Amino acid sequence: MFQMTTRRAVLAAFLFCALLFVACGDDDSSFVPNGSTDPVITPEEPEKTDSIAKPDSIAEPDSVSSDSAETGFVREDSVGLHTFVVGDGSGQLVSSDLYLDYPADSFLVKFEIGDIVTAAIPGYDTLELPVVEAANDVPIAGFSLIPTIGSQNIVLTVHNGRMAEILGITDVTTPIEVIISMKEKGGFLFGLEMRYLQYLDIYPERYPELSVEEYANFREVRTTGMGEKKLYRSSSPIDDCLGRNLYVDSLAKNAGVATFINLTDTEDYAKTYPDFDSSYYATQNVIYLSLTTEFYSRRFKDGIVKGYRFMIEHEGPYLAHCIYGMDRTGFTIAVLEALMGAKTEEIQADYAKTFTNYFNVVGGVQVTYNEQQANFFKDVVIRNLRAVFHADGIDIPDTGDIDWATAAEQFLEKQGMTKDEIAALKDRLK
Repeated sequence: MFQMTTRRAVLAAFLFCALLFVACGDDDSSFVPNGSTDPVITPEEPEKTDSIAKPDSIAEPDSVSSDSAETGFVREDSVGLHTFVVGDGSGQLVSSDLYLDYPADSFLVKFEIGDIVTAAIPGYDTLELPVVEAANDVPIAGFSLIPTIGSQNIVLTVHNGRMAEILGITDVTTPIEVIISMKEKGGFLFGLEMRYLQYLDIYPERYPELSVEEYANFREVRTTGMGEKKLYRSSSPIDDCLGRNLYVDSLAKNAGVATFINLTDTEDYAKTYPDFDSSYYATQNVIYLSLTTEFYSRRFKDGIVKGYRFMIEHEGPYLAHCIYGMDRTGFTIAVLEALMGAKTEEIQADYAKTFTNYFNVVGGVQVTYNEQQANFFKDVVIRNLRAVFHADGIDIPDTGDIDWATAAEQFLEKQGMTKDEIAALKDRLK
């Protein structure tokens, strides 16, 4: 337990477990929980340049190429619902998401929001994904199927990503079939509940059971293979929107952190934070990567490799952070934990710790998550590793002991790191 005073007004917040904010600002979709009249910290996700269009702004079936999905091809059988990816008149995709030639209203007669379905795309991949109303109803990097009432199409999408690019689909000049079948009726209803049960506060008094380190989401990474006092993770030591930066900066100084991996900011923007010039952070080695949460993208993968190379070139201890120390940090750290030989359970426990450090403030006091809630977060990080690795041709088994170290090495090699660089990175973290 700890006692601290704050220099800011209370800000109560609604957050989904895996949303990552680029900034703290107002948003029409937010609300103030528990009847509070305090200001709100609101989600502001990275801009997606080709997001899901409104139903009336996409190509309708009569403009679809005759070589792709004609309505006559849509059928049902014992395998599932057969449809095709929609293209324009020249066979080009209408979006980076995959629009399917099946009316949403008809789809919702057979499936419901909260179901988990299998979408088989012969020649490309087979996905298991929930039926939801919006892409951000699932954690970042999660796939989903969206049937918007009144639309002539249903949509396969990913939360912060480009579905077509992930699957390697470039056009529909040759028809691309999608077969949808039920995987688990109501299998994602608990996930939808979690969407609306995440509350964050900046007042430390709301967290009477947390230590200073936990409140700041600051901790040493101590999974199997990781050396003592080699690697740390935290919320931002400089961004003041969460009210935690001064604590993180002080903790990093006490830990002797010499090299920071800033996954969020540009250097110029970082220097605009009110406390930057007087911070310990400003006196140490820092790389500014300015990454979004598009884990599948070339930019994100190149960015984390740039960060890993910076670690090779500079002395530790090291600290990786974004704003919350949640999604970008969570994935970046999980790859390093895997590389060093961590077990699945260790990666999961470290990732889930972030959520127990922030969320479930109910009636002005943090309430401990139950086992089912904690397991929801644990599943997210392993799903993300599996999905991103799979997109690069590295398949992780669903059962048994997983050789995460080999998978992580293969992943880093796919991103252009040499074996010598990977060995040097491991030496830094031993």
